[in-house]
Amino acid sequence: MEINLISDTVTRPTQGMLDAMLSASVGDDVFKADPTVNALEEKVAKLFGMERALFFPSGTMANQAGIKAHTDPGDQLICDKYAHVYNYEGGGVAFNSGVTCKLVDGHRGMMTADQVQASINPPDFYHSPKSSLVCIENTTNKGGGACWDIEEIKRIRQVAKSHDLGYHLDGARLWNALVKKKETAKEYGAIFDTVSVCLSKGLGCPVGSVLVGSDALIESAFRVRKVFGGGMRQAGYLAAAGIYALDHHIDRLSEDHDKAQDIGATLRTLSFVKNVEPIETNIIIFNIQDDIDETQFLQTLESNGVHIIGMGQGKLRIVTHLDYSDEMHNKFLEILKSLPVKKAS
Repeated sequence: MEINLISDTVTRPTQGMLDAMLSASVGDDVFKADPTVNALEEKVAKLFGMERALFFPSGTMANQAGIKAHTDPGDQLICDKYAHVYNYEGGGVAFNSGVTCKLVDGHRGMMTADQVQASINPPDFYHSPKSSLVCIENTTNKGGGACWDIEEIKRIRQVAKSHDLGYHLDGARLWNALVKKKETAKEYGAIFDTVSVCLSKGLGCPVGSVLVGSDALIESAFRVRKVFGGGMRQAGYLAAAGIYALDHHIDRLSEDHDKAQDIGATLRTLSFVKNVEPIETNIIIFNIQDDIDETQFLQTLESNGVHIIGMGQGKLRIVTHLDYSDEMHNKFLEILKSLPVKKAS
């Protein structure tokens, strides 16, 4: 039995999702003539109470298009030092938009309104970049699936508004936060100018993210998507997977959260584990003891059919997901408890 906990992107479509994909009505989405893509975009826009949505092949492209729609070359965006748009999008902020990042030293990927306020460059001081956009990520990937306090998100909104800054949410795993915090997409749509949400993280789709916002911002992003090469033709087969996931795979995210808690509880009992970071959703980040070699530890897990990610310096990540069954879960816990771990020589 292979147990892949590298990410929640390793899932495969369920039979119900495959059936929906095979029966989808399609057209040419570059001409906005794919009825299923149009239906997905309308569905997501309605969920967030926002004017318009746009389907993208990836979350990175959705974020990058959103950033470009908000900024001009030479501008600066403000984000936490753990932010995905800074750490894991290939330098796209600089490459695609000519924009720099003002990094905030937050907590587990989350910054405060006061920190955002202190990071804004004076608009009349032409020696520094123009602050034009605030980006936050919920849940935070590098922060271990942490969920923001929505009241702090609202306070940042007020800071951004008072300084005429755009406000973008990288909501790749927002669905996890909504389930955990018992919040709604409409609450977030009322706060942000743009929101990107992923369909292939957590929700089990093979491909796809959606950017939502105002008509004007999404019209700008539509042109940017074309420039980035993101125009797709009969994409309705993929959009059908997204519609199915939104209808069937959101509430079940609590199962992933529960399994993550089980794994964390087991890890805390093991002598080779130095510490386990707080667990809120489906991501577990933990450190092994300093005298244990990370590479050898990962190889030992792999020899037992378990795959997780090493983040360097003894820090590791586990992500639960739709394809991680109860049988796999019980087996993984058994493997952890009986794992022969050698100290580094």
